[in-house]
Amino acid sequence: MAGVDRRMLDRIGGEVARATSIVRYAPGSHFSAHTHDGGEEFIVLEGTFQDEHGDYPAGTYVRNPVGTRHVPRSDGGCTIFVKLWQFDPEDRAQFALDLGELALAPVADAPGIARAILHERVDELVLLEQWDAGTTRSFDAQGGAELLVLEGSAEWQGHTYGKHGWIRLPAGWQCRIVAGPEGARVWIKSRHLAKLRLPPS
Repeated sequence: MAGVDRRMLDRIGGEVARATSIVRYAPGSHFSAHTHDGGEEFIVLEGTFQDEHGDYPAGTYVRNPVGTRHVPRSDGGCTIFVKLWQFDPEDRAQFALDLGELALAPVADAPGIARAILHERVDELVLLEQWDAGTTRSFDAQGGAELLVLEGSAEWQGHTYGKHGWIRLPAGWQCRIVAGPEGARVWIKSRHLAKLRLPPS
């Protein structure tokens, strides 16, 4: 679609794929009407994403389950982090959250970490966490995990991941990630890589 560009981060399949991408809408651009046969979730990173259901400014987390339909656009332009074809068809939760307005609670057994649960099922856990500077976050990623740094920075395997840095830990991986000197605010999704849901070939 004219004015809509994407950078693929993770993809299994053809044009219809289980995919994680960064998508940029130029000012005044739109995407054709479509149904989410595999579900969709996204975070607005910059600007304001729009559809017939409302306006979603930067910092909004949106879940659209299997079968939902919309006509996306952005009058002023926006950038989103989006995941497609990763929903259980029985997961019918549809919502939009302003991540900047959520109250985070300290985690009792993890000093320096505060957390809010955004969505939880047996096969999926979505969190928003705030890490104090220098805090170590351990991952026992039995079902895999993905992290998106929203603010601050995180250090892992000798690399620094700043704002909008992305890390993917396959199922079975264990590791420790350390918050940078300014701390980190991180969106985390786990459990979902143990069994991959794929679109029809």
